[in-house]
Amino acid sequence: MQPVEIKKDIFWVGFVDYDHRDFHGYSRSPDGSTYNAYLIKDEKNVLLDTVASGCEGTLLCRMAQVIEPEKIDYIICNHMELDHAGALEAIIERCKPEKIFVSQTGLKSMAGYFDCKNWPVQAVKSGDSISIGKRTIVFQETRMLHWPDSMVSYIPEDKLLISNDIFGQNIASSARFVDEFGDDGEYLRRVKEYYYNIVLPYSPMVLKALPIVEQLDIDMIAPDHGLIHRGEKAVRSIIDMYRAMAEQKPQQRALIFYDTMWQSTETMAYAICSGLEENGVPTRIMSVKQNHHSAVMTELADCGAVIAGSPTHNNTVLPLMAAQLTYMKGLRPLNRIGGAFGSYGWSGEGPKYLHEQLAAMNMEMPAEPVKCNWRPDHEALKACHQMGATIAEALKKKCQG
Repeated sequence: MQPVEIKKDIFWVGFVDYDHRDFHGYSRSPDGSTYNAYLIKDEKNVLLDTVASGCEGTLLCRMAQVIEPEKIDYIICNHMELDHAGALEAIIERCKPEKIFVSQTGLKSMAGYFDCKNWPVQAVKSGDSISIGKRTIVFQETRMLHWPDSMVSYIPEDKLLISNDIFGQNIASSARFVDEFGDDGEYLRRVKEYYYNIVLPYSPMVLKALPIVEQLDIDMIAPDHGLIHRGEKAVRSIIDMYRAMAEQKPQQRALIFYDTMWQSTETMAYAICSGLEENGVPTRIMSVKQNHHSAVMTELADCGAVIAGSPTHNNTVLPLMAAQLTYMKGLRPLNRIGGAFGSYGWSGEGPKYLHEQLAAMNMEMPAEPVKCNWRPDHEALKACHQMGATIAEALKKKCQG
């Protein structure tokens, strides 16, 4: 693939990783991802971010089709995580830049990863700017979006925001822009998947950052992963979508996630689903055996109710359910209604454990946990159906405000 000119004399020179499946070591990237890097030709030639280690050859090749890599004057590191900075050492060795710009917090990250004491590093803070000729680059720190060292770079003359990890998605494609992708539903799902598995815990910081972004005169947002948002309509759309995801207002939809040993808990899940759906709440059922933990979190993006089910196993729950709950708790979903259920043979602690875990995430718990001994009979299934109905009514009330 050739470098792509996204604005006059500003080029995408990144790497499309079609084979990457385990983003950041814990989240799904089922169709791969991209490591976006950008090159600006001006009186001072600037490279914004690099790529993952092992991808530097492609980066250098794309750079060389624009200018000789040795003519790079400045490198800007918006974020020191290794999917963006893994190739930094090799690029510095080749380009020998005059200056390397990084946030003040980024100095610590850089020193933690690299022997950089002899690099020409300059720390910047929010509001600092550099002139590169016809253009100015203005820096804005975006701490904890999603690392302490994160910042974005704004080029006012081009109405361009290089946004680092915010506004990104895991999409590997020959398309560079959202409007070229051709599958709006898949694009929206990838935005939600990225947000709910990477950015969600930092939603309060998102809500603080968005007004700052909205004050900028921009018609393009170029993230470090995925597709570029081109045009005022696309920029407005992704900002509005981020605000909605960060606010986490409850939606009238439910998610049931569960594990099962001999299908008793699974049968209960479907009975609860009937109680929800018959009372006006569309519901998605997901087995944690069949769905990755990040897929469950992605589904949660559109669900105001979360119901967890597991048989009792060794006085607690099955391992995949314990893992899913730990993962979910760390991502800090807000404004949800919860419920818990499960079967047991002789002790029965599982549903109580699930109930407590969801309550610890500050979920409203309008129904007591439902459990059944061995296989659910008519009375047990009736109790499950009633739980679904109770949660449905509580959710509808919550959605109405």
